[in-house]
Amino acid sequence: MVSVELKAVSKSWGGAAAVDDVSFTVEGGKLVALLGPSGCGKSTTLRLIAGLEDSSNGSIAIGGRDVTRAAPSQRGIAMVFQNYALFPHLSVAENILFGLRVRKVSRADRDERLARAASILGLTTLLERKPSQLSGGQQQRVALGRAIVAEAPVCLMDEPLSNLDAQLRVEMRREIRELQQRLGITMVYVTHDQVEAMTMADQVVLMRNGRIEQDAPPDELYENPATIFVARFVGTPPMNVIPLASVLAGGGDTGLSAPAHAEPSRLAVGIRPEMTELSDAGIAADVVAVEYLGADTLVETRIDGQPFIVRRPGKVRAAAGERVHIKLSQAAVHWFDLKTEQRLVLG
Repeated sequence: MVSVELKAVSKSWGGAAAVDDVSFTVEGGKLVALLGPSGCGKSTTLRLIAGLEDSSNGSIAIGGRDVTRAAPSQRGIAMVFQNYALFPHLSVAENILFGLRVRKVSRADRDERLARAASILGLTTLLERKPSQLSGGQQQRVALGRAIVAEAPVCLMDEPLSNLDAQLRVEMRREIRELQQRLGITMVYVTHDQVEAMTMADQVVLMRNGRIEQDAPPDELYENPATIFVARFVGTPPMNVIPLASVLAGGGDTGLSAPAHAEPSRLAVGIRPEMTELSDAGIAADVVAVEYLGADTLVETRIDGQPFIVRRPGKVRAAAGERVHIKLSQAAVHWFDLKTEQRLVLG
């Protein structure tokens, strides 16, 4: 299995850094998600790995071989684009085999690879159709088929599910993950959807303004966010992060023990909505809205003017304008420095 390694990679346009000193490693046979908001540099990073852009600084290695200045065709990769890039005048089979024809792979080898890919992806009965005769999910499978027949050890995916409806996205992300594991492909997957990243990836590289904010397994990202940005980006709804001063202004018994070595005015309290409770005593809050979702209820409140969400199972009887009290689980509290936005490690 082939690994991918980036060391201090940067890419600038006109003096502005789109990717700034990015370093991470994708172990062979693993799926790594590049996650972040629009403009954070994740797609540019993928294009640098593919060789579609030249890096300004740093090095890129695939399978231990330095490919920083190598052409895309020499990197041993396959790529699936956001728009699928299918030729409308070619059949499904011709679209899948297009790259192999260009590389002059023998007819027998092409037919064998096509049959295998079509079987894996459920496209056997659709090989003579044109892309316009396919659904969005089927077109996505054709794009995946083109990557499979290339038999490249590394596959790069640039938001491949963004054009699909919600239900189909759920199905396709399961299929892609199963396919990646079955074939043992090393995969780098770009997405702005944290649910895709959390459910599919072995490792998540969360980016912000061209830099890596945190590089960790999904559970580590959720349970121990390194910064306020990570805490608020990962999780639905996101982690509540509010200044300690606002919590204290809410009155009542907070049950909190602030880090002794930190300046109280610089402290922020972070806690997941599901780790909070409504009780008869605690931090006073005003209800802004209540969203009943069936399995649970989201109660949006304000503590000293700061937004704070409580998530409780079942149906919660609360109404906008009502005053409630919130109890926090001390064991689930995270402390952040408001100036540096870094999480403080206690002890």
